[in-house]
Amino acid sequence: MAADAEVLIDRRRLRRKLTLWRVLGIGGLIVAAGAVGYRARAGTEVFGFTAAPSQIARISIGGFIAGSESTTNLIKRVGEASAVKGVVISISSPGGTTTGSEELYRNLRALAEKKPIVAFVDGTAASGAYITAIAADHIVARETALVGSIGVLFQYPEVSGLLDKVGVKMESIKSSPLKAEPSGFTPTSPEAKAALASVVSDTYGWFKGLVAERRHLSDEELSKVSDGRVFSGRQSIPLKLVDELGAERQAVAWLEKEKGVAKGLPVKDWKPTSGSGFKLWSALGTSASLLGLDDLAGRLRAIGSEAESYAGGGLLVLWRPAP
Repeated sequence: MAADAEVLIDRRRLRRKLTLWRVLGIGGLIVAAGAVGYRARAGTEVFGFTAAPSQIARISIGGFIAGSESTTNLIKRVGEASAVKGVVISISSPGGTTTGSEELYRNLRALAEKKPIVAFVDGTAASGAYITAIAADHIVARETALVGSIGVLFQYPEVSGLLDKVGVKMESIKSSPLKAEPSGFTPTSPEAKAALASVVSDTYGWFKGLVAERRHLSDEELSKVSDGRVFSGRQSIPLKLVDELGAERQAVAWLEKEKGVAKGLPVKDWKPTSGSGFKLWSALGTSASLLGLDDLAGRLRAIGSEAESYAGGGLLVLWRPAP
């Protein structure tokens, strides 16, 4: 009986060792597959041969623009990929925060130093999304696309009237009169409004300067397009807001003709990797993706990004919030 017990113990030990090695083996295969997949997307060599064929990368900018580390990393990966010979920035966005739009613009200008890039306005390129578009050296828009909305917005709720009705009074002790203004709990003073208007005006000047520089507009031409309105793609041509009307194929044709990109290259979607933080909207978006509901997944992620941006406050370059 003692011998049988020892045999059983040895078998259990052997099974544990086998299980451990199986787990380690599977984990190693996953890591190796991930490394090969990453190198394939980056266009580097894997085991001595080119992992990805030459291609044109498509980076899609949609929803609320808020600044994203994953998008920044995506643009960096595209810039480092030897297989990518040109980039199409496909835009359908109403804009977002000023800081998020500035970050995206600067990242795309850095990418333009490595790869030829063209912007394609698939639906809307308003406010911050137009800042995205002018990062490219050529802009193609659909005839019925919406372009422009050059302006800056600062919004905040003012609920002092409601608080009076429910009998709630907010009190505060401040180091100076303009500290924490506007609060939303008390009427905004003329001095606070003037201070905020100064910030909006300064940022508006930055936006207009960017447009004038990138689109080569005179002061008179700039004044015609910088009153906050949107224009159709057809209207945008004589106003010099876009360069050409058409679809993505026209954007690709420009890369081929003007930038020497080889003809017939496939256009491949490049998408950002998921962030490390676990957030409700991101998790719901991932679940929707697993069910094949890509459109819903994109909307859920956009809602989460927009909600987070509003919570952070700040100036907006936005035509209208995404639905």
